[in-house]
Amino acid sequence: MKTNTVKLTFWILLSVFLGCTQKKTDNQLIQTSNDSLPVYFTLANDFNLSRQKRLEYIRKANDIVISHKNDSLNRVDLFKIANRYYNIGDWKEYSKTVNLVLNNSENAGDTISMAKAYGYLGDYYLRKSISDSAFLYYYKAEKIYATLNDNYQLARTIINKAELLFRVGDFIGSEKEVFKGLRIIKDDENEVANEINYDANNMLGMVYNGMGEYENAISYHKKALEVLDKMQIIGISQTKAISYLNLGLVYVKLKNYKVASDYFLKGIEQQKMDNQDPSVYALLLDNLGYSKFKLGENEGLPDLLYQSLKIRDSLKLNSEIPVNKIHLSEYYQSKNNQAKSLQFAKEALVLARKMNMPRETLLSLKQITAVDPQNASSYTKEYIRINEELQQYERKIGEKFSRIQYETDTIKGEYSDLETKNRNLVYFFSGLTILGLFLYIIKAQKTKNRELLYKQQQQKANEDIYNLMISQQNTIEANRVKEKKRVAQELHDGVLGRMFGVRMNLEGLNQFNDDLAVDQRNAYLSELKNIEQDIREISHDLNREKSELINNFVAIVDNLFEEQRKTFSCKLFSSIDSNIKWDLAVNSVKINLYRIIQESLQNINKYANATTVKVELKKQGNNIELTIVDDGVGFNVNLKKKGIGLQNMISRAKECNGEFHVKSKKGEGTTITVIIPLETTTNT
Repeated sequence: MKTNTVKLTFWILLSVFLGCTQKKTDNQLIQTSNDSLPVYFTLANDFNLSRQKRLEYIRKANDIVISHKNDSLNRVDLFKIANRYYNIGDWKEYSKTVNLVLNNSENAGDTISMAKAYGYLGDYYLRKSISDSAFLYYYKAEKIYATLNDNYQLARTIINKAELLFRVGDFIGSEKEVFKGLRIIKDDENEVANEINYDANNMLGMVYNGMGEYENAISYHKKALEVLDKMQIIGISQTKAISYLNLGLVYVKLKNYKVASDYFLKGIEQQKMDNQDPSVYALLLDNLGYSKFKLGENEGLPDLLYQSLKIRDSLKLNSEIPVNKIHLSEYYQSKNNQAKSLQFAKEALVLARKMNMPRETLLSLKQITAVDPQNASSYTKEYIRINEELQQYERKIGEKFSRIQYETDTIKGEYSDLETKNRNLVYFFSGLTILGLFLYIIKAQKTKNRELLYKQQQQKANEDIYNLMISQQNTIEANRVKEKKRVAQELHDGVLGRMFGVRMNLEGLNQFNDDLAVDQRNAYLSELKNIEQDIREISHDLNREKSELINNFVAIVDNLFEEQRKTFSCKLFSSIDSNIKWDLAVNSVKINLYRIIQESLQNINKYANATTVKVELKKQGNNIELTIVDDGVGFNVNLKKKGIGLQNMISRAKECNGEFHVKSKKGEGTTITVIIPLETTTNT
């Protein structure tokens, strides 16, 4: 539904265009759980699935959402449920869900969600052609957004109100509202402003088409296309297919059916690339077929008109079907098939009456009169009556909207006065209560201050003891390592050297060849060799223990990498520079580096859908540089609100006086770079 949709409306020959979808496919069977909720939301908006199947997924998602407590996330999910009911045309459930989220928002005092709910109700009543209710809710939303200084939502709501005025034939009022919305976002060039600019220009194009100012209409539709060229992200209601359709409709009004056909063909090609909204495709097919009929071209006729009708029937776009059937009636009239022509004209009339669509009713009556001249008098009377009623309605509707606006402001003023009186009473009684408790608080506070002072002193003493224990432990550890090194050196350079000398002296006895000397010499030599080997092993073990202590961080990180490789399917390539002297790095640096690596891998596993991950730790001057690269889906790094994981990594890098950089684009993977100074520990 919304991302600020500006729906297309036919004026006489214009049909109503509404709707917004997302496309993703997943036909797996899923168990109902909180983890399934995002999947249900996605499948509920998949137009490749049948309407009944999508409705099942909406209901499954709804069952999960309504079981949660009323918090901000729950209200966001309720809006998603409402969107999906809107997309399949289940207006009863849509209205029920929006009213639920409005009630929850009022109970929570959430004015942002209240404004959004009012806007959704405005869309609902606009869709149901109940213009006064639609105006009321749009006006309420507009007032809240103005109070909140939310210019983008304010501008969007004003554009929606402009569309309502366009629908009821108040073209001048609609034009004023559009320019009012444009002034609010003047000079803004971000994506949201571009979306609003597109919708505003598109709306102005339709307004001027309705007013018969065709040059202005063409100009603003082309401006809308220019805005699209600047937009990086294009939503369901911001697409060239819609602008091509609207330009074609202007040329239909100019009776330049050749140019109109060219634009409709462009729109069809664009829609095939976008593959977003079948209702737009149906509009393009219908109007292309009608333009070909007017040009006398029979190629593709009447198949284009029937194809459009089939799509609209399947999507239950009943408001667009009467014009489609009028086109078929005109086509068969030109082929002298009076029976079929009259059949389609009558079907259009019945549906237009049922849907309470006076303009389409007038078109149907006009066509029936042309097809069935024998009964033209009765149809002409009805035509005149409806036309007069429509003119009276259009004259009164502006006054009605003004009255709604005045009454809403009056009620709001009275409520504000009452609220002020109640607030003053609350202040008075609160003051008395505070005065009554004041003396008690002073007395109690003195006691608490004494207790707090005692606790602070006790806490400081505990901190001093703890720091002393840490200092002693560091001293013991340093002395232990130092002593191990001294013993190792003594064994290697002292004892081993002396024993080597004895062995050499014994070997000098080789000049004595008596049996006793030979036996003794061999025994001593063998024993000395054993002692030499034992001492060498002891020396190496002592030095190896220190090395393992130093490289304990490397072992911990390697264990993390090994767990990643065992648990997840994506390939992990890791590299740790052997030149990094980890014994010089303080523990806080090691801990934060480890947590950054761990958090990055978790994010990749959850969101990236990566096939390859590369992690590298290397020494760059006096710094340690950590680089983590994945080939996943990427994300928009320019979002104002960053995830908790990313915020934690940035915070950890800052804690170590380091730098944190992230580069990512959608579909192009992510690169994280962390540069941290290699600090030297202080010997205690």
